[in-house]
Amino acid sequence: MQYIVPAFERMTRLPFGQQFIAIFPELKLQTNFVKRRTAKTVVIVAAANIRKRVVYFYHTEILIFAKGRKIGSFTDFPSFFYSYIWLKLKPMKKFLLLTVSIVLFLGAFSQDFFNTDFNKHKKYIILTNPTVANLKTVQFLVNAKLLDVNTRKMKFVGVYFAGQAYDFTQTKKYLEENKIGNFYLHEIKGELTDENLFGENDCTPQLKQVFENSAGVFFFGGPDIQPEIYDEENSLSVVTDPGRHQFETTFLFHLLGSYRNEDYKPLLEKNKNYVVTGFCLGMQTMNVATGGTLIQDIPAEIYEAETPEKTLEIGRANLHRNYWQEISKDSLLMGINLHTIQFTDHPFFGKAVEVSKSFNPRVLSSHHQAAEKIGKNLEVIAVSADGKIVEGLAHKKYPNVFAVQFHPEVQALYEDREKLKFHPDDQPMTFNDIIGKKSVRFHEKYWGYISYVLRKSKN
Repeated sequence: MQYIVPAFERMTRLPFGQQFIAIFPELKLQTNFVKRRTAKTVVIVAAANIRKRVVYFYHTEILIFAKGRKIGSFTDFPSFFYSYIWLKLKPMKKFLLLTVSIVLFLGAFSQDFFNTDFNKHKKYIILTNPTVANLKTVQFLVNAKLLDVNTRKMKFVGVYFAGQAYDFTQTKKYLEENKIGNFYLHEIKGELTDENLFGENDCTPQLKQVFENSAGVFFFGGPDIQPEIYDEENSLSVVTDPGRHQFETTFLFHLLGSYRNEDYKPLLEKNKNYVVTGFCLGMQTMNVATGGTLIQDIPAEIYEAETPEKTLEIGRANLHRNYWQEISKDSLLMGINLHTIQFTDHPFFGKAVEVSKSFNPRVLSSHHQAAEKIGKNLEVIAVSADGKIVEGLAHKKYPNVFAVQFHPEVQALYEDREKLKFHPDDQPMTFNDIIGKKSVRFHEKYWGYISYVLRKSKN
């Protein structure tokens, strides 16, 4: 439906996300940016039909037309351009233009992004579980040039499931209050159960829509997956957000396929260079979604250690979080462990990331579960120091599908922050100092590779 709004008519009752046109028939615009040509100005928001002599206001982009032909464009609506229009308008028209701007601003933070008339000339990267903390992480990575992408061309869309435990109105509020213009939100709705994840379900059309309009997706860390999803009884898992796991499992199933449904054709068959990556839980979910299983508790199942004291006897090099926290009350103890990993014969780290196969980088781990049976078309690219825990997976068919068990996204790896310790008798140090310059460089190269494949990818 399209609303045509006369210049003096209020627009406050128009529903957000609907098409409308605001007309300013008396305003003329003449700047160097439109090749010294004059255009009567019409501001169109989410309008399907472009007519002659209009300014097309499209989220954060304006296309300027005269006589049905594009003669210029603006990105992010420069303030001097807005001021030029503002000075030319009479009071009532100022009110109308201000209303248009408010509607646009609020629409940018709607939670239904792919159902709006979004700018299809941009590249969109999906962020699952877009909590405030995860968005801040991505902002840090972008600002630090670790995730080295052109944010004028590449935008981020947080995609989440309505049944998740997290309150995503917090994320919406964070984006609005901080006026963050390159992050958007999209909510997936439908009925998901542990039994309907490996086939078409209520979310299937929505997931196809997200895939077809994006170039890649990130899956972040988090709590334990319910073992029922991989056909096991819960023995040692602590499940706090089943809705999230159902959604991310079915999302990855739709993307990659699975042993659990051999007849299903993965979405990536339509775009084999689509980027899928994840960290910690993200890698575990990738494995489960493709038909793999998980070790529910590393100390108990791999080392037969069922108490913190017994677990610590395994040795620091083989621990994947800090069990001293369960024994000591020392407030400076870190909850994670910084341990080394080793690469397998798979060429991913050697040829793609371009690090020496003999190098054993120190990484940040914070988990007690791990991949066990490996999912369909996945290969192990890295393991723990003792070789018992999978630290990385890559896809056989799709070159830009890979994930790691460790956390390369943590800000403290790249800069000096608070000083903590692993053992009560240790001297407090920053994570950055503990892992050392060579391991920092490994993490930077890993992000460099992620940035490279994202820049090459296409919606």
